[in-house]
Amino acid sequence: MSSAAALKNVVASAVVKGVAEARAHIFGHVLNLTAQRSAHKVLRKKLIGDKVAEWYPYDVKHDDPLIMDRQQQERLSKNQMLKRRGKGPPKKGQGRRASKRNK
Repeated sequence: MSSAAALKNVVASAVVKGVAEARAHIFGHVLNLTAQRSAHKVLRKKLIGDKVAEWYPYDVKHDDPLIMDRQQQERLSKNQMLKRRGKGPPKKGQGRRASKRNK
């Protein structure tokens, strides 16, 4: 009697496994019999990079080197003006933290 019950259990589990495989094949699911974590759920989603990129306007600075050069020149001239007034950045090793250590 017990061998018949064991055989019935084996056949039932094989049928369930076959049905699960068929269902996964039909609906495009991934069959995960070991129940381990996988990245399938993340990889299945649509990519959103293009949608995010469409949201922001196009930036001309990336293409035109003259615009970047003008901004660089403005920054350098501002730094020179500040240095003439004595308000520019200190030399390396001459900043506020270094002056605290010497006192």
